[in-house]
Amino acid sequence: MSPQSSAPAAAAPAPVVAIVGATGAVGVELIRCLEQRRFPLSELRLFASARSAGKTLLFRGAALTVRELTEDSFRGVNVALFSAGASTSKRFAPLAVRAGATVVDNSSAFRMQADVPLVVPEINPQALRGHKGIIANPNCGAIIAITPLWPIHKVNRIERLILSTYQAASGAGAAAMEELRESTRAYLEGREYAHKVLPHPYAFNLFSHNTRVDPATGYNDEETKVREETRKIFGDPQIRVSATCIRVPVLRAHSVAITLECERPISPDEVRALLRNAPGVKLVDDPQRNHFPMPRDASGQDAILVGRIRQDISDPGGRSIALFVSGDQLLKGAALNAVQIAEVL
Repeated sequence: MSPQSSAPAAAAPAPVVAIVGATGAVGVELIRCLEQRRFPLSELRLFASARSAGKTLLFRGAALTVRELTEDSFRGVNVALFSAGASTSKRFAPLAVRAGATVVDNSSAFRMQADVPLVVPEINPQALRGHKGIIANPNCGAIIAITPLWPIHKVNRIERLILSTYQAASGAGAAAMEELRESTRAYLEGREYAHKVLPHPYAFNLFSHNTRVDPATGYNDEETKVREETRKIFGDPQIRVSATCIRVPVLRAHSVAITLECERPISPDEVRALLRNAPGVKLVDDPQRNHFPMPRDASGQDAILVGRIRQDISDPGGRSIALFVSGDQLLKGAALNAVQIAEVL
């Protein structure tokens, strides 16, 4: 063998990474995730709308200036992490791909396109093979609900899911989080507060998720996303899913009450055993102390908390389990999942 053929292959150069929507709630978490996980990049470029251009954000001790997003922003970019809404993604993601970047998009713009992978790395990293430049990050409610279910589904197929979500203000962005803070302060001080971001008063209230309701089915867009995205990510178009999505006055971290029905009988102990060492999941299941997943505990954690695991006593066949999960919407529900996709790439 010649010296040339025995030499190790040269390492690929560290990529140039761009964040689109860098000043938003998810954008800030993307920056933090890249730093905390020591993502191997050679340069980080931050983009946002014209009104945010000129702001500075810290990354690895350096102040980076946010630039205005334009059609020429992606020259030299290898990976572009988008979190600026569907309309921005539809306009700029194809431009980024044409400039040579791989796009990981956090909006709903491309999720259900047949040729766009919809990926949760703990579930279907193989879907990244053969991507055409755009990879979709799933809906936050779907990620948090189904990541803990995958270890179960792999060994005892889940035939039916009934989900009730308790979704935090973070799911509607930084403005909604601020509206929750301000409206709560006004409520406690006995002042009137005119809500602007969400359609109903938020302090000490909860309401159906603020997306359009389909008059034909009665389900809102969020509930439809959870159903269709679960089927695509699991690669199982026959799984039956019914969701009720509710906005609750919690700053960050979504929670979900889940009842799952498997093909064969399954016990709570079997479920605990499957989840105990599952990637991206942490068991919080202590009936003696009445300690189960809470958004307060999930906030700031990478792992999705799972507990309240019990037999669904309404199913005489023993095939159904009820459980409760909480996960940080800004992390595993958005930024962390996107960075994990980039790491797999």
